[in-house]
Amino acid sequence: MPIINVKVSAQRSNELAQRIADMLSDLTSRILHKDPAVTAIAIDFISPHDWFAGGRSLAAQGRNSVYFDIKITDETNTKAEKAAYISASFAAFEALIGPLHEESYIYVQDVRASAYGYGGQTQEWRYHHS
Repeated sequence: MPIINVKVSAQRSNELAQRIADMLSDLTSRILHKDPAVTAIAIDFISPHDWFAGGRSLAAQGRNSVYFDIKITDETNTKAEKAAYISASFAAFEALIGPLHEESYIYVQDVRASAYGYGGQTQEWRYHHS
């Protein structure tokens, strides 16, 4: 039941949005073992002219970038799984949008089960009532 918030330095297109959503859904399912049926993904496109790293726009550097965070229930994934997810996600974005600036960030955020949920129920409530 993760939520993934994505910012990507690219021109918006329906095709690219779908490819990003498919890629993240696949990686999240395969590596973090999250159910795609309850995975939500929100994507924002930002012009490389409006994204700066090291004081210069990505457009001027001939690079792209991505920032995304994924919120998952605390203690549901290992450090190794999270590291593999970050590595695979970086590589997949680079394959989709071209060379990434090193200052591209992926944040796997562990959220307490009592403070996180969907459909009006916390994950802790779901655990105790399943």
